[in-house]
Amino acid sequence: MRATYRAGFACFVGRPNAGKSTLTNAIIGQKIAITSNKPQTTRHVIRGVLHRPDGQIVLVDTPGLHRPRTLLGERLNDLVRTTWSEVDVIGLCIPANEPVGRGDRFISGELAELKATVLAVVTKTDLVPDKKQLAEQLLAVSQLADFAEIVPVSAVSGSQVGMLTDVMAKYMPESPQLYPDDILTDEPERVLIGELIRESALEGVRDELPHSLAVLVEEMVEEESVLRVYADVYVERPSQKAIMIGHKGSRLKEVGTRARAEIEKLLGRRIYLDLHIRVAKEWQRDPKQLRRLGF
Repeated sequence: MRATYRAGFACFVGRPNAGKSTLTNAIIGQKIAITSNKPQTTRHVIRGVLHRPDGQIVLVDTPGLHRPRTLLGERLNDLVRTTWSEVDVIGLCIPANEPVGRGDRFISGELAELKATVLAVVTKTDLVPDKKQLAEQLLAVSQLADFAEIVPVSAVSGSQVGMLTDVMAKYMPESPQLYPDDILTDEPERVLIGELIRESALEGVRDELPHSLAVLVEEMVEEESVLRVYADVYVERPSQKAIMIGHKGSRLKEVGTRARAEIEKLLGRRIYLDLHIRVAKEWQRDPKQLRRLGF
């Protein structure tokens, strides 16, 4: 008898830096979500598709729920809550190496109202080599809520990632295939390229800058041997523009080199990348500029 085919949508939630995007990339087996140690790195809902013989898991990468300080922050939180209400399985990510905190309790309380199956995913287990400490964390997590299952994983080492996908697949509804076999993400190339540029720009910047950074890919020109990508990196103040450009343009050059390498890896072809830094005053609070930047 043929096994039941199951397909549906899942997302990982949790406070910022709980390892959601890294785990999404580890499951899909390709970088579709950008990662950084800066909070609110993820701003777009990006879908990655895991193809299995017995079904499909469509993973939706969402921003971390946070206390909003700007119109952008409010919109990102709305995006998160809309996604939560539409998926079949939710994995609440709680790092193994940090105590269960107020943020985790708040999010698990919010999830209790939803119809989705909620799993607890204890991430970053590679950072806790002591088995007793890990067992204590699993116990603390189990006391947070009545989770369908609790799965410890490490996206970095790959430990138990396969087991997590088996557990997620089990709770998916019976369904025909949702995406063709060759689709890994339904995100437009332009958005993925913009996100890779933003990831490179986030590397090593000061604390006040990450939220102020946005990237818009203005133009992509196909040529025989190279794809020309013209993109603007937006900041909110002239002083931030100076930081991004660096001494004699050194920082901007570094960002371009890093981003180009990642884009070439994603698209499997040669890229010419033309980057410019632009100032859009207080764009995070301005509805018109938010629309223009894709929020």
